[in-house]
Amino acid sequence: MNQHMPPEPVPFIDIGAQRRRLGKAVDIATKRVLDHCQFISGPEVAQLEAMLSDYCGARHVITCANGTDALVMVLMAIGVGPGDAVICPSFTFCATASPVARTGGTPLFVDVDETTFNMTRASLERGIAAARKLGLKPRAVIPVDLFGQSADHDGIGELARAEGLLVVDDAAQSFGATCRGRRLGTLADVTTTSFFPAKPLGCYGDGGAIFTDDDDLANTLRSIRVHGQGTDKYDNIRLGMTGRLDTIQAAVLIEKLKIFDDEIAARNEVADRYTRGLGNDVIAPYVASGNTSVWAQYTIRLPAGADRDGFAAALKAQGIPTNVYYAKSLHQQTAFRDFPIAGAGLPVSEQLSRDVISLPMHPYLDEATQQRIIEAVRGALST
Repeated sequence: MNQHMPPEPVPFIDIGAQRRRLGKAVDIATKRVLDHCQFISGPEVAQLEAMLSDYCGARHVITCANGTDALVMVLMAIGVGPGDAVICPSFTFCATASPVARTGGTPLFVDVDETTFNMTRASLERGIAAARKLGLKPRAVIPVDLFGQSADHDGIGELARAEGLLVVDDAAQSFGATCRGRRLGTLADVTTTSFFPAKPLGCYGDGGAIFTDDDDLANTLRSIRVHGQGTDKYDNIRLGMTGRLDTIQAAVLIEKLKIFDDEIAARNEVADRYTRGLGNDVIAPYVASGNTSVWAQYTIRLPAGADRDGFAAALKAQGIPTNVYYAKSLHQQTAFRDFPIAGAGLPVSEQLSRDVISLPMHPYLDEATQQRIIEAVRGALST
């Protein structure tokens, strides 16, 4: 009697395939750290910072413990506190806004564009007006480069300069992407990113980095990273934190950065195959003119009236995982619902939270497996 075998599961993000490709390179790199035993601020940290600077063109790179700390450090450095408003998109991960509240400021949530999922100049303008109406001082804006592509940094930057706001770019999902030929890391006053393992450039633990051309800001950030140190760690000239990237993670990232451009190209091939195969069945993600994406996620919108839970269950039954980023926008979540929004509501963010769903995406998704996913998506939508 034949038994029905469950379908082979598909990885949502295949870190193992990348590990096999890197082979002994990571083993050699981490062994080097184990041999010299400089686990904190070892030579690989400075080497990685120099490589990241060369890669994106930023004058200063300050590595740190994670992407959330990167934002906290920046807000601490510019002195965000009570009475200050920082404009944030609502359709993003909580780590964009929580650093604002943690430093005493007020995150003020704005809506996003329904095609790129990112903040626009118009939404920033509404946010600034809302902040002033509430008696708050607009201090900064955190445009998020969601799912792998840049926000409208030209429009946002121009308005921010006119209004005296610092642009703090949250590029946690998009390091390596470009906007009008320039890599993220140089398009805002200061840029932050995350090296969480699932990111396009990820380490084997937590990690992050801050990018800026501002010499004074860079010096302040380096001080904050080590308890607010001055001439040495026992000379504390400001409040700081323990925000360092450990040396082993730096060693891993050095090896991963060497293959990063090749992986970005592969991610774009995967995205192109998805769009060709599904463009008539779902609302495929849109990359704005002049932008490139590193495709941290391939996020589709289901047709009107589709049962998202049923769709996900149908794919899961065939061994295909999905994720919803984000089932609730930030202004709808318990931790943030008492913070202000621009306008009477944020309808685009709320609609996206109802109908987006992400499919498996990584550089090692082969064509045959991807075709299986595409056929499963079509089948789930036709039932």
